[in-house]
Amino acid sequence: MKTIFHPAGERGFASRGWLKSYHSFSFSQFYDENKMNFGLLRVLNDDFVEQGMGFGAHGHDNMEIVSIPLSGALKHNDSTGREKVINQGDVQIMSAGSGIQHSEVNNSKTEPVKFLQIWIMPKEKDIEPRYEQKTFSEAEKKNKFLTVVSPEEEAISVWINQDAYFSMANLDADTNIDYHLKNKNHGVYVFVLEGEIEVADHNLKERDALGIYEIEKVNFLAKADTKLLVIEIPMN
Repeated sequence: MKTIFHPAGERGFASRGWLKSYHSFSFSQFYDENKMNFGLLRVLNDDFVEQGMGFGAHGHDNMEIVSIPLSGALKHNDSTGREKVINQGDVQIMSAGSGIQHSEVNNSKTEPVKFLQIWIMPKEKDIEPRYEQKTFSEAEKKNKFLTVVSPEEEAISVWINQDAYFSMANLDADTNIDYHLKNKNHGVYVFVLEGEIEVADHNLKERDALGIYEIEKVNFLAKADTKLLVIEIPMN
């Protein structure tokens, strides 16, 4: 087993006034040659956007972009004519493929929004751009892992153009649970949303992250009520 620890306090940070963004990996003006990616996971940004503000229309190509609101709601528009609102409990994926323009704006004029923006390198390039979102209840994550993103098109999860799996869990204190990797050549990137967890000889607190690879199973022990995101990803 090998691990890479990313403490919350060592993330990159950017502020535009209306935006506060913490970067787990090199992004925009933040550059760390040791934080370029974890396998095919390229970006994990922890964003806070003031009411009525957001990211205007801009373009992407050949990237799988996942957005997970943690509180509040985002309004999505893109160049296909799609207009959607993404709420807490929703998971959104956009396959940029051959190229797409989109905007993500706080849907509220009175409340901020907090969300994760995650980029995964695609399995196939230049596919037709696509969009999907689904809602998952907190009860579905109670003391178990719920897969919310996967490459399995018939699953309840949203589909991703990569052999990647996103799982979320809401664990009560003292819960002990295993995560079994789908592929021995994958790794997992553990990101603590709230609480405290013991995993792979590390004690992780809120917004700490740990990359783990060369392992088939990972054990988690919740030291407090804890919310987790686990991203299983090909390492090459």
